[in-house]
Amino acid sequence: MKTQILIAALFFSGLTAAQQTKDSLKIKNIEAINIKKQVFKKQSDRFIYDVASSPIAKGTNTFNLLKQTPMISSIDGKSLKIMGKSDVVIYINNKKTNMDAEALIEMLKGTPSEDIQKIEVITTPGSEFQVESNEGVINIVMKKKKNDGYNGTLKMNNEQAYYNNPSAGASFNFRKNKWSVNSNFNTGSWTDRERYTLSNGDSTFRNESFGYNSDPNKNVGGSVNIDYELNKNHSLGFTYNMRYNKSFNSILDVTNWENGALINRTVNIENAQTRNHSFNLNYEIKTDSIGSKLTSNVSYLWFNRDKMSTNESFPLNTDPKNEYSALQQSVPQIINNYAANIDYLKKTAKGNTWLMGVSYNHTNTDNDTRQDKIENGAIINDVNQTNHFIYKERILGAYITYERKLSEKFSGKVGTRYEITRSSGEILGKTSFDRNYNNLLPYLNLNYAINSDHNLTYSFSSRIRRPRFWELNPSRTYFTPNNYTQNNPFVLASKFYNQEISYMYKNAFFANLSFNYVEDASNQIPLQGSVTGPKKDANGNMVITTTKFLRYIRTNYGNNKQLGLTLGMNKSWFKEIWTTNYSVNLGYNIYSGTVSEDPTSVPVQGQTEVVEPYVINFKNFNVSGNINNNIRLSSNKDWFLGVNYYYGSKVKIESGTLGVRQSFDVSLKKIMGNWTFVAEVYDLFNQNYNSIQGIQPNGTYNNVVNFEYPRILNIGVTYNFGNQKLKKAREIKSANDAIKSRT
Repeated sequence: MKTQILIAALFFSGLTAAQQTKDSLKIKNIEAINIKKQVFKKQSDRFIYDVASSPIAKGTNTFNLLKQTPMISSIDGKSLKIMGKSDVVIYINNKKTNMDAEALIEMLKGTPSEDIQKIEVITTPGSEFQVESNEGVINIVMKKKKNDGYNGTLKMNNEQAYYNNPSAGASFNFRKNKWSVNSNFNTGSWTDRERYTLSNGDSTFRNESFGYNSDPNKNVGGSVNIDYELNKNHSLGFTYNMRYNKSFNSILDVTNWENGALINRTVNIENAQTRNHSFNLNYEIKTDSIGSKLTSNVSYLWFNRDKMSTNESFPLNTDPKNEYSALQQSVPQIINNYAANIDYLKKTAKGNTWLMGVSYNHTNTDNDTRQDKIENGAIINDVNQTNHFIYKERILGAYITYERKLSEKFSGKVGTRYEITRSSGEILGKTSFDRNYNNLLPYLNLNYAINSDHNLTYSFSSRIRRPRFWELNPSRTYFTPNNYTQNNPFVLASKFYNQEISYMYKNAFFANLSFNYVEDASNQIPLQGSVTGPKKDANGNMVITTTKFLRYIRTNYGNNKQLGLTLGMNKSWFKEIWTTNYSVNLGYNIYSGTVSEDPTSVPVQGQTEVVEPYVINFKNFNVSGNINNNIRLSSNKDWFLGVNYYYGSKVKIESGTLGVRQSFDVSLKKIMGNWTFVAEVYDLFNQNYNSIQGIQPNGTYNNVVNFEYPRILNIGVTYNFGNQKLKKAREIKSANDAIKSRT
């Protein structure tokens, strides 16, 4: 029998050789079918968008490419969401980015889409990821290129919104033998403009404010990554990131009415500077030939923000109660973080994978806030609002995950992360606290590939959300003298429990059913109330007065449950002339909690403070959707038209009911060799703005309309030069990744 099989094999191989010319066309067709990649697919714990195989990734930037990625959306051009709700953590080649939010968006807008191989969307991250709350992960995988040499990109943009906002960026990459150097630089000058309409009160009192904010910014940022291969198994790397932002003469100008009568005008002038420097040194050892490796790194982060402001209120009528008042603030914040971690990835010959690691973060923050009153030209320190807050935090974490393919159709991944948190805070000379807690955070992922057309996945994870460092700094940001935001050093960490069931059909249609439960949920809560106490009148006599206030206090309020269903499609039509990415998100939210006091209030002798209880108790159904279209206008693949639309229905949030939001965007791009020209209009009809109406059971209300002039015309040009097959540098996780996201 074996002889017959051998003879048959030789016969058919000879027949194939004899007919090679005759059947070459058929063979090429078969090869073309075999090597055609799936643009969008489900794999284990993530969705993979192979943008290198998609016509949409031509002549744009990475941020715009992410907006066109299934499950990802952006309505404001400044942030990204997964399935319309989950916050996003950006990884590049499995390394968490080292930048603050604004710098990260600028970097993404300056990175050419042609450098991207694929985008991985991880809706429920595993134990190995340093994420919090219900954050999802977007892992951007860069193309791996082979040759030595250099390349780079030059990019210029000009946005016309209320003001004209120019920006520019450049990247330069070099590889020679064992050395790799990757660097980028970006700079920009822009001014944000916002218009406000505020009203709050009850059946007996009504306060209204109208005004605008003009915030000029100048930004410089960049990074350099140096990687050296000691030999084929050992590599050493160094990374440096920096960003400087200057915002001087930011003006908030608001006119105030009380019960229909004109009261005063408040002008707040602010000067702020932000500096961010981070360093990372890493070392990698490959322990076998199938992908196992040991990685260690140490990191240092220095973050500094200085803010000084003057707030003045000018009376606009003859009522003696309405006097000139002024205050000035200095609110510096310094963060120092030292971190180290060791990770070990072990792969077995049978295809199983172990991941284990240990990390340590030590963070010190220093917030020396000073607030003064200005009376008759004299500066008088306000001892109640002046404070020096020191916060220290130490986090020891360890994780382990195990991934195994149980059969051709069934695979699983199980893991856990254990974190020990020790933190302490002290307002020097006033109060102090210690906050110590341990968390065991399990993770489970089960994937069932029913057949080539159907895939089903279940995921569970537990996470916590620690307060951001700026949220703990006990300082105020004034809108008017009696309307301000107040941070809270006593806010507790929140616990998140996330579950998902995902289904994909033919690598084009998907459904995701999720349920999230949050304990000790926190947010900025609008608290209304009054302060009654003695005050000097215009003649210098002490009289008893009552002053109404509105404070946005960041605090814990209770718990919430969120049930969501996302239905989507990513598909190309007419030989990839028309590429579509459509999705709709259905949500049902249940919020429950009450805030009955201001946790940051300091008792003042002779004064009585009354706070109206703020009740959060509602159930709400909401819907949002994205329609993204990319149309190839020429057979040469050098003209493209983009037509996108976003819709978000009314949705209840902690501060009230957020109104309908919409955005209709149009773009046109032209590719000419190494040059790409883009013209884009965002929110053509000016429909993307925030309108919040908050009404409490006791009749108090707080309404906010914030219009940011969202219609933007953007003109951009990009030039790529050098050897475009240059190999990229190695990417390594940074030890203080989790800390950077909280600055």
